[in-house]
Amino acid sequence: MHATYLPDRHAFALWSPPPASPASDSSGPTETFVVPQPVGYGREKTLEPTAVAGTVVPVDRLPASDSPTVAAWRALLHDPDADIRLPPVAHALCNNAGDAVVSEAYARRAFTETRRVAERLAGRVHAELRDYQLRGVSWLAEATGLSTELKTGPSTELRTGVILADEMGLGKTLQTVAHLVDAGTGPVLIVCPTGLVSNWLREISRWAPDALRATDYRGGGLDAARPANSPARPVNNSVRPAHESEPPLVVVTGYPTLRRHGATLAEIPWATVVFDEAQALKNPRTQVARAARALDARSRIALTGTPVENHLDELWALLNLVAPADFGNRALFRRRYTLPIQSGSAEAKARMLDAVSSHVLRRTKAGVAADLGPKLHNDVECDLTDEQERLYDAILDRAESEGFGTGMARRGAILTALTHLKQVCNHPALVSPAPFAGRLEGRSGKLDVCTDIVLTNVENRCPTVVFTQYRQTGELLARHLGTALNAEAPFLHGGLSLAERDRIVDEYQSGAGCGILVASLKAAGTGLTLTRAADVVHFDRWWNPAVEAQATDRVHRIGQERIVTVTTLTTAGTLEEHIAAMHHRKTALDLDSDTGALALLTELSDERLIEVLRRRREESS
Repeated sequence: MHATYLPDRHAFALWSPPPASPASDSSGPTETFVVPQPVGYGREKTLEPTAVAGTVVPVDRLPASDSPTVAAWRALLHDPDADIRLPPVAHALCNNAGDAVVSEAYARRAFTETRRVAERLAGRVHAELRDYQLRGVSWLAEATGLSTELKTGPSTELRTGVILADEMGLGKTLQTVAHLVDAGTGPVLIVCPTGLVSNWLREISRWAPDALRATDYRGGGLDAARPANSPARPVNNSVRPAHESEPPLVVVTGYPTLRRHGATLAEIPWATVVFDEAQALKNPRTQVARAARALDARSRIALTGTPVENHLDELWALLNLVAPADFGNRALFRRRYTLPIQSGSAEAKARMLDAVSSHVLRRTKAGVAADLGPKLHNDVECDLTDEQERLYDAILDRAESEGFGTGMARRGAILTALTHLKQVCNHPALVSPAPFAGRLEGRSGKLDVCTDIVLTNVENRCPTVVFTQYRQTGELLARHLGTALNAEAPFLHGGLSLAERDRIVDEYQSGAGCGILVASLKAAGTGLTLTRAADVVHFDRWWNPAVEAQATDRVHRIGQERIVTVTTLTTAGTLEEHIAAMHHRKTALDLDSDTGALALLTELSDERLIEVLRRRREESS
C-alpha cells in the first residue's frame, strides 16, 4: 500500500499499484489519481502517467502500516523537521499537463506549513477548519509571499495575488478570515456585493472577534471607517496597526462604493485587498474594474466560485487583476490558451491549468468529499437597500402610533405587521400595488444575493431549489430568475392542480429545463423527492425551524448521492435576525408549531414588541 500526499486537500490517497484494487485499510471514498508508473522493460523502461484507484483519508487518520510511504509520512506527522527522505511515490502526483510531478520539497513544505498554520490559528480563529480549509490558508500564505515573511520578517515589497476559486459552500470566507488573522497586518480592504457587507462584518466578528477589527465604509473620508463603539481614528497609512497590540483594521465596502469612491480608497496602501464574488470584475473595461486595478495593495485575493462564466477572457481579467506582472498580455494569453482551447485542444487546456496553478486554487465539493459531511449549512446575511429601509421603518412607525389593539384582534394586527415586514425584507415591490411593475434588480439586497447564487450554480451545473413561504414572492422569484437565465424557472405552489404539480416535479427530476425550481415552503415540504438538486436556498425565514428542515429533506434524502449545500438568507438588522436567533436557541428547537413561536411575540407589550422589531441601525460615523 502506498500513501501519496494530496497537497490541495491536505489529505492522503491510499492505493496499491495496478492491477491491485484500492487499499483496503481505509473506508474512505474511492477516487482516481494520476501518478508516474514504470512502463516497459530494461532500457526501454520509462515512467508514464498512470491512473490508479485509491481511497482518501484525513491526515490525522493515516493508518499504521509497514509501507515505506506510510512510515515516512507518519514520521513527519510526529516531527515535521525529521531528517527523513520521502520515497517518490509518496509525493509524485502528476500535473495537469502530465509532464511533471509534485516535488518532494513542495509536498513536504505544503504538509508542514499547513500543520503550522493549524498551530498558529489555534485559539485565534473561533471555528474548526477542515483539513482542506487549513490547506487553503497555508496556500494563501505561500502564494502571496506571507509564509516567507513569517520566516524572514515583514517586507515592504509587493507580493503577488491569487484567486481562491473553491466551489460555493466550501468556506472561502472562513479561509480568507483565517488568512487575515494569520497575516496579522493591516489595513485590509474587502470589496463585495453591497448585499453581503453585513455578512462579512458578522463573520469576522464571529470567527475573529479578538484578532481583527471590522467596519464598513460607505463613502466620504476614510476617517469615517471605524469599528462600531470605537473612537474615530483615521485609517493608518501603514501596513502595520497603529500599535503592535492593536488588531488590524478590516474595512468592508460594496462594489458600487468602490466605483464611486475609488480615488479615495486608492490613497491607502492596503496590506491586502480581497475581492469577493470577483466575477463582478470579469469585464476589465468597466469603471468598477478600473477602480479595482487602481487600488494600492501589497497582495490581492479574488474569491469566486465561477472563475469562468462564459469565456476564458474572464479568467484572464481576474488573473490580470491579482497578478498583472504575470498575466499582463491579453493577446498572448489568447494565442497560447484561449484560441486553441476553443478549437478543442485538450493539450492547451492542460497547459493553461498548469500555468495558472500557482495563482488559482480550485476545489469542488466532490473533490473534497472525504472531508465533508452529507450536508453543508451556509448562513448568509443580506443588507437592506435604502428603499427597503424606508419601507421597513414606515411600517413600524405606523404600528407604533396606532398600536396593536387588544384581545383576538391584537394577534391579527401583529401577524399583519410581521407579514409586511417580512415581505419588505424579501423585496419592496411585494408591498406595492403593482409588484411586478418596473425593474426588480438592485432594490432588494436579498434578491440580488440570491440571483448571484443561482447564476453561479447554473454556471457550475448545480441544480438548485429555492424555497419561499409566500406565493407572491415565489412568483416574483420565478419571473426574475427566468429573465436572468433566459429560461423558464417553474414555481411549485399549493394553488396548482395535482396533475400540474406532478408534471413540474417529474420534468425537474428528469433533467429538463435550466435546473432551477422555485418552490413554496409548505407545498413542497412533504411527499416530494427533489434529489436532482444538491443545492437548497431558503429565501426567507419561517417561524418553525422544523418546517425549513422538512423542506430541505426533499433534496437531502435517500437517492441523493451528492453533498447538499443549504444556504439560508437572512436580512441583517431586521425581524429575520430575531427569527434566526429563535432557531438557534435551544427553546426554539422545542417549538413544534408556528403558533408556539408567534406566541413569544404576541405576549410582549406594544413597546417591547416595537423594540424587538426595530431595524438595528448602525452607529453614524
